[in-house]
Amino acid sequence: MSEPRIELPEWYPDWATAPRGGPPQDQPTPERVEDGDQQNPQQPQHQNELRADPSQLLGTPSSPGLLAVDSRTDRSLTSQAGASSDRGGFTRAPPKQILVTPSEDRTVKRRLRGIHLFMITLNATLGTGLYWRGGQILELGGPLAVLLAFLLVGILAWAVMQCITEMLCIWPIPGALSVYVSEFVDAELGIVVGIAYWFTYSVSFAALVATSAALFDYWPTLRDNKRVDGGVIYFAIPLVLTMVNGLGIEIYGMIEVITGTIKILFLAVIMVFMIAINVGDWSSPTAFDTGAAQNWVTALLQSMSISIATFAFVGVEIVAASALEARWPGSRSDDRTDSGLSRRSDKPLVGSSVKFSAIFLSVLATIAYTISGVLVSLDIPRDDPSLPRLSWVTTTVETGKGDGSGASPSITTSAFVVIALQSQIPHLADIFNTFLIFTALTCAQTNLYVASRTLFGLTSRLDGGTGQPWLLRVLAWFGRTNRHKVPMRAMIFSSLAFSWVPFLQLKGGTGTDTAIGMFIEVLAEMGSVGVLIVWACECLAFIRYYHCIHRHKETLQAEKISQVRRWDLIDYNDYPYRSHAQPLLAYLALAGCIFVLVVANGAALWNGFHDLPFLASYLIVLVFVALWVLLKLIHGAQFAWVDLSNPQHVVKKIKTLHEIRFATT
Repeated sequence: MSEPRIELPEWYPDWATAPRGGPPQDQPTPERVEDGDQQNPQQPQHQNELRADPSQLLGTPSSPGLLAVDSRTDRSLTSQAGASSDRGGFTRAPPKQILVTPSEDRTVKRRLRGIHLFMITLNATLGTGLYWRGGQILELGGPLAVLLAFLLVGILAWAVMQCITEMLCIWPIPGALSVYVSEFVDAELGIVVGIAYWFTYSVSFAALVATSAALFDYWPTLRDNKRVDGGVIYFAIPLVLTMVNGLGIEIYGMIEVITGTIKILFLAVIMVFMIAINVGDWSSPTAFDTGAAQNWVTALLQSMSISIATFAFVGVEIVAASALEARWPGSRSDDRTDSGLSRRSDKPLVGSSVKFSAIFLSVLATIAYTISGVLVSLDIPRDDPSLPRLSWVTTTVETGKGDGSGASPSITTSAFVVIALQSQIPHLADIFNTFLIFTALTCAQTNLYVASRTLFGLTSRLDGGTGQPWLLRVLAWFGRTNRHKVPMRAMIFSSLAFSWVPFLQLKGGTGTDTAIGMFIEVLAEMGSVGVLIVWACECLAFIRYYHCIHRHKETLQAEKISQVRRWDLIDYNDYPYRSHAQPLLAYLALAGCIFVLVVANGAALWNGFHDLPFLASYLIVLVFVALWVLLKLIHGAQFAWVDLSNPQHVVKKIKTLHEIRFATT
């Protein structure tokens, strides 16, 4: 198999690739590798060799940044004399090639099968979005808004996943979501996408812990018990979840299968009881909260905002993040004796079960959310005082009347628990609330897994050797795994990054009507906004990828580059998956993401300016743009998309991605 060669930009900083002491003493010095040369026969072989990963935090194979080079590994560089200095410290020279062999403590085990991937994605998606926020949508926009909100956002999530899945089936590589944006849109933008994705799931982990405290407060014996809140919910539970994530990936995957199965059974039980209760009606399907909106259309847009409906679909893209530890068909060493870059792969790299998770989970989630939301609207009137309301809306409605059951509906914001209370079926509300706590904690467990793997994917290729900048060494520290091949450093940091957030409730309480409650609500909703930004960037990456391969169709066909000939009807099975109605669907998905980000989420401001919805909707967007600009300035890069006009550069880019793909299988 040919050695991996990574093309660096012509103005790449020399200090980032300068050897520091040469190769290990027991290894021969690698000779220079010129573009187009075959593997040097004297080049040492490594049994567990992996190709350089473009998902590193500060650079990609064909984009500017800091290259991930382990200081103890072999490296071969090529440069050309007569390079001229430019951009204040950057050297303008022909593209360099660098050979990277990663160390063992920067790799993970690939043990997740299709069922594991499906349940991990389901556990993250089937969270508290429906149980915790469904009643809020009903109160705000009425029964019809519930139906349209979940249905339309579900269609948007499906369209986004069509774009992601097509690229994922070709390149199931670590840090895939960040890599696609870096390679086909912009290098710095891809880095920020990775950071935003980590932030989303790290802050969501803390927010779900805070949510579970509010659910525990349903029971009077636990309500306002600061010892239970601080010692058990805010400290012991996150510690246990972190320990579970620290288990070997085989054990963790099985735990996800068990918890996911239980959650599916929970949802089925809840639906059965909702159908049996059925005391509501749809006499006023377009009724809305006049205190929050001036008309039903505005209320509908607010119902579709990121903070409510989209929140329920966060996680459908996790199958791409889980590729880091997925067991792909044909992954045994005897199945990859040749890189296969110039001919069709005999075995598909992504099995049907993985495709099922990537393609159909958003469909299943849409069906589950839509049906459950409609059942809620049939079981409780829209103007019921027990339904949760937007914390920033002033209302004169009397809430928390109670029903003689020993608990007040005002102490829960779950419409399902309220319905169970009002049904007066013995202990049904307690059972439903237990379901919700289990759902919140298992979702938090999966969010921590995604956050840790995202951070590991961003930092596992960084060079933390002596002589590198201190920030680079610190970040590279998170890119190592323990003896069980689990990225514990990244996991512990992801767990602790926002661990202080739930503790704020010890002073401010668990309600959303307090300053502390509003702050936690803003953080939680910022996480869902971050995922929507990532969705939009993935759609843009697919659009540019689609036009790129069609623009260079003749070159790719002549070079016989496998897995990217989408148009090839003769060797039809060479292309793993063709999503529907492209590229129109990708354009519609991108437009839908932008519409929700800018228009629908801004509808909350149409009836006057409110601090909370503004911060929840736009603060993360402003931070995202600011970080992108900052990285551009640090790298001295131009504000322009990746150049995909040169066919030979495109061929090299695809070959590099193919090499990474084969290294990870």
